[in-house]
Formats: sequence, structure tokens, C-alpha cells
Amino acid sequence: MVEVHHLQSKLKALRLGGMLDTLEPRLDQAQREQLGYLQFMELMIEDEITRRGQRGLANRIARAHFEETKTLEEFDFSFNPKIPAQKIRDLATCHFVEAGESLIICGPVGTGKSHILQALGLCACRMGHSVEYVRTNRLLADLGGGRADGTWTNRFRRYLHPDLLIMDDFCLKELSPHQAEDIYELIGERHRSSSMMIGSNRSPQDWYPLFPNPVLAEGALDRLINRSHHLILEGRSYRPRLRPGSPPPLAKEVEAE
Repeated sequence: MVEVHHLQSKLKALRLGGMLDTLEPRLDQAQREQLGYLQFMELMIEDEITRRGQRGLANRIARAHFEETKTLEEFDFSFNPKIPAQKIRDLATCHFVEAGESLIICGPVGTGKSHILQALGLCACRMGHSVEYVRTNRLLADLGGGRADGTWTNRFRRYLHPDLLIMDDFCLKELSPHQAEDIYELIGERHRSSSMMIGSNRSPQDWYPLFPNPVLAEGALDRLINRSHHLILEGRSYRPRLRPGSPPPLAKEVEAE
């Protein structure tokens, strides 16, 4: 065993305490392979970079508040061949986030909107972007609570901070005047330079009547819709296949689609 206790306080003082986890195996490797001092130092630095990257990713995922950790690798594209798999994989590069653009995903219940939203959000986390995932009704309830207790400004800032804001179940029902104002303010602040991903069972043209004020609807939705990529998911619902005891999809069923 290598005596490293005398290094602990010094490494921790430099916020390099994680190096203690790999110090002994790296020392063994250095002796076994007769590594030079610079090679040994490079290995230790690479270990620290990897550790910090993993910790940073874990923190970004935790702060994103995903309901589930979903990946594109888990998504069954073969179940609905109409779903544009290549376009989704292109979006997974997150170039649209870097460009400050947005994404609208529309489609019937059960076609995978929430899965894709969270999977793309995870891709953004992996690329170093800050992400916030929220159901739209919860966001509006949160801001509504802020109006009631005088904390609206602080709560509103939370949704301005992330590089990518994901709003699921957008415009499921008619909005109250205050809710419409909140949506208007949020889109107005974010559309200039920050990205959003919107998931909805309704198509964008069906959102306008849900706003009590047509001026707010035009001001908010035109900014959002005209600066967004559009992704339409079609086909049957996958949810019946998630019921306990349900058989997996048959190859002939997939071909029939």
C-alpha cells in the first residue's frame, strides 16, 4: 500500500480530492509500465477531467428535473415507421440549441413526444447545456403561485436561466388571462437567444383560440412558431404495449404500418 495520507489535505485544499481515488492504481501502472513523470501527471489530470465531467453531467441531469431518464437508443423507431428518425437524430446534435433556435413536437397521445423531448434534453445535458423540463400546467401553476405571494419575478427567472427550456403538454386547454400573459412574457424573453422545446397534442394552428386575448396569442406564438423546427409524430399509440402482459409488436404489424 502506498502512503498517501499526507497528500489528502493538500489535494482537498486544491479541490482535487477525487485524485485520491485513482492515485494508487495509477502509481502501480507507472511502476509497471515505467512511465515518465509527465506521462504519470497527464494520466492523473485526465482522470480528474473525466471525474469532473461525470459529476457535471450528473448535476445537469438532476437540475433538469426529467420525469424519467430517457434516451434515443431506447426509443423503438420501428414501431411507428412514419416517425422521422433521421431528423430526430440530427436534432440530437443540439445544433439548434447552440443557435438559440427552438423545436415544436406535435402528435397524438402515445406516439413518444415526452420520450423524445426528454431524450433530446439528455443529449443537451451531455453536451454541457443547462436544461429545465416541466409540464406546462405545473409551470403555469408555479407562476400563478408567484402572483399570489409576490414571488413571481424570482420564479419567472428560473425559466429564463437554462439554455434549453422544455415545456411538455403545451396548450392542452384554454388559458386564463394571467396564464396567457405568463406564456407571452416567457416566450418574449426567451425567443431572442435561448432555446425551447415544446411538446403538444395539438398542432400550432390550434393554439391560438386557447388564448383569451388574440393580440397576446399573435405576439407569443408567432415568435415561437416562426423560430422553431417542427416535428410531427404520426402513427399508433405505443402505450397499449406498456400494459402488463402485453406482447411485443409483431414484425408483420410493423411492416403493415
